Amino acid sequence: MMDIRAKLVDILKAEVKPALGCTEPVAVALACAKAKELLGEEIVKHSVLVSPNVYKNGMCVGIPGTDRLGLKISVALGFIGGHSENGLRVLETLTEEEVKKAEEYMDNNPISISPADTKEKVYIEVKLEGATRTSKVAIRAKHDNFVYLEENGKVLLNEEPQHQEVAATVAKEENIMDTVTIKELVENVEALELKDIEFLLEGITMNEEIANYGLSGKIGIGVGYGIKQSMEEGLLGDDLMNQAMMITAAASDARMAGVKMPVMSSNGSGNHGITAILPIVAYNKKFPQSDEKLAKALAISHLVTAYVKNFTGRLSAVCGCGVAASTGATAGISWLMSGDIKQIEGAIENMVANLSGMICDGAKAGCALKLASAASAAVQSAIIAKHECFVPPMNGIVGARVEQSIQNLGRVSDKGMSVTDEVIINVMDDMNKVN
Repeated sequence: MMDIRAKLVDILKAEVKPALGCTEPVAVALACAKAKELLGEEIVKHSVLVSPNVYKNGMCVGIPGTDRLGLKISVALGFIGGHSENGLRVLETLTEEEVKKAEEYMDNNPISISPADTKEKVYIEVKLEGATRTSKVAIRAKHDNFVYLEENGKVLLNEEPQHQEVAATVAKEENIMDTVTIKELVENVEALELKDIEFLLEGITMNEEIANYGLSGKIGIGVGYGIKQSMEEGLLGDDLMNQAMMITAAASDARMAGVKMPVMSSNGSGNHGITAILPIVAYNKKFPQSDEKLAKALAISHLVTAYVKNFTGRLSAVCGCGVAASTGATAGISWLMSGDIKQIEGAIENMVANLSGMICDGAKAGCALKLASAASAAVQSAIIAKHECFVPPMNGIVGARVEQSIQNLGRVSDKGMSVTDEVIINVMDDMNKVN
């Protein structure tokens, strides 16, 4: 059993980390920064290829430190002032002067960025040529996972899978999320020591700070701010569900607008981190918990999010906040309410039955509305599960066991929605070309 616990803590350490700015454009800036460092001279020619999902998620999103949106400014920021050693916080060290230079670079140099012909969800490839040197980098599978580095023709790193099917099989065999049950996951988290997962509490401080910023005025769409105003006017009640909606949406409002504040991400996404953490924060505000219970609830939330993402894919046609992070949050809240595994599983089943078809049309201001729905559904699912109200087995895509339900959700998201994803990307690309 200790082995499972150690693996779960390793997953939490790998998947719960601070990120500044939307993760897809940040990953593009990270790849560009690394390529520029390897080039070591002025760029004469460049090409940036990204997987369709990275393209979709980066096209319309606010970038910290600048009013510009999207991937082109991310490329320029990576070239001009990025420091790859900062990982997913690559944009945090940029000075105003560097941002200004990056904006000028973008205005004066056509930036070549296009969707790569790949089924891979997360893939970024940057090739640079200078007057005398060349460089090439590639990121694959995770947003900060470099798999290829080349400096002036010399290969420094090559972890690209040679036989993709074999590589996938090997990776699958090693993945604990394929075999662990939700019950085992929860019981092993309950047995963890606080010192091993105390770092998760930083996510509360970090994500609450950006939520408070989003509530300070109308930022982005102002979803969180609008809910707050409505509570003050008496149009909405100051209850757990509305509190969860308000703070979760407010954090997304600020983040999608490109406010220069880090968030604690989950499974490669800041918005996932916001959704996995803040509904639990709202519950803690109404019903204060000890640090240990809070850390364990957060661990359950992040791990259930990872469990769902294992089957839906890291980036997909469905909104990961709506189907994965909200499912994590409902499990965490349900555990805090009762600790009863039947109710936790019931809350998860309720989520699978609820928001399973919510589409992902990229990262942008409108995400705050989806996150409000996700937070609200997470609280609702946990609350009704507390009263033993759950979707019965074999109901739509809800299966005989909670694990089967999540696998069914994965099949629908991954295989069933791939055409939807292509259509969404084409619709967005067409608009992008016109505008």
